[in-house]
Amino acid sequence: MKKKVIVVMPAYNAAETLQRTLDDIPPGYVDDIILVDDNSTDNTVEISRALGIHTIVHPKNRGYGGNQKTCYTEALKRGADIIIMIHPDYQYDSRLVPYIQGFLDLDICDVILGSRIRTRQETLACGMPAYKYLFNRMLTTAENIVLGQNVSDFHTGYRAYTRRVLETIPFMNNSDNFVFDTQFLVQAVYFGFRIGCVPVPVRYFSEASSINFKNSAVYGTQTLLALMAFVLQKSGFKKSSLFDRTHSSIRPGL
Repeated sequence: MKKKVIVVMPAYNAAETLQRTLDDIPPGYVDDIILVDDNSTDNTVEISRALGIHTIVHPKNRGYGGNQKTCYTEALKRGADIIIMIHPDYQYDSRLVPYIQGFLDLDICDVILGSRIRTRQETLACGMPAYKYLFNRMLTTAENIVLGQNVSDFHTGYRAYTRRVLETIPFMNNSDNFVFDTQFLVQAVYFGFRIGCVPVPVRYFSEASSINFKNSAVYGTQTLLALMAFVLQKSGFKKSSLFDRTHSSIRPGL
């Protein structure tokens, strides 16, 4: 039986790039698209609705992680079997949807990450700031060592999950900020899900979202804290709410 594929788009001021992002998704592979607007100050919502996208609006800005919580909850409610997150800022190449979907459809992986890091030269040539590349390499190395993985880019925003992943991971316990992504992957490893990577070209330009140096430093610190929580949880020294499914509001069958 064909699996239902839903693309979720966490949006903030994406009016200038939404159409291009949507146009690049190959026809016939996606059954539904959900855009969650995090209280944009431009006309993202109007454009999204005009394009026929199922659009949810946060009355107040909830942050990147808070936006994803709404995205995933709504995707499960609408019957998604495979959920692909694409930023509507045109930073990631949405033409790759069929290939990303395929790894999940064939049950080769449970989580697929679109890796921006194929070679240093290519990544920097695409516009990734040098400090961000350095942070990425340092944090990704630490994460691979601690988590026992071989992931080339832990910090990409291009991600895809099976329904079972979202029904298992208590992501509602996660931060509403950028570290949500790291916490989610730490949880995915803890609960035994298979993570794979596919190379994706990435675009850095003025309309594409990107956190600044100060926020990158905060994010890096929070990433290390998430790794520490994983180690303490696995060793039995201290339990973390990141791995506690008791009070998770997501239940199978939604």
